[in-house]
Amino acid sequence: MDTKKSCCFTGHRHISNEDILRVVAMLDELIAEHIGKGFTRYLAGGALGFDTLAAQAVLRAREKNNGIKLVIVQPCRDQDVKWHEADKSEYRRILTAADEVICLSDHYYNGCMQKRNRYLVDNSGLCIAYMRDTRGGTAYTVQYAQKQNIPVINIGM
Repeated sequence: MDTKKSCCFTGHRHISNEDILRVVAMLDELIAEHIGKGFTRYLAGGALGFDTLAAQAVLRAREKNNGIKLVIVQPCRDQDVKWHEADKSEYRRILTAADEVICLSDHYYNGCMQKRNRYLVDNSGLCIAYMRDTRGGTAYTVQYAQKQNIPVINIGM
């Protein structure tokens, strides 16, 4: 696996209704641009919100570009246990459609989300983020990527 040609996503779970269409369009544009630059592997954490939008965008792009792969990196197998049924259904659809699913733990534990976020960055040469707040898991992941000298494109501004 060439991490230099892999891209990860990180972002907030909550995206305003006003922002969703812009975020989806930006994801489609950035993924197409980076496919053109040779990026072939796209890693998403499988969470609600931005992770779901990013995975859906990769799946749309894959319909036109056979060479790209969607990898879902689960922090734990049961991450969807408290989700609404409609969100669980879409999550299962994405897992089934993914080219690879990597599960880092069978069960949730304190710190498993951070471990997942580090895995995403450590296996990527680019990070596309939706960050509007400088606190929380997304900010942690962006800061970690920057410390690892991984370029970050933030579409949350």
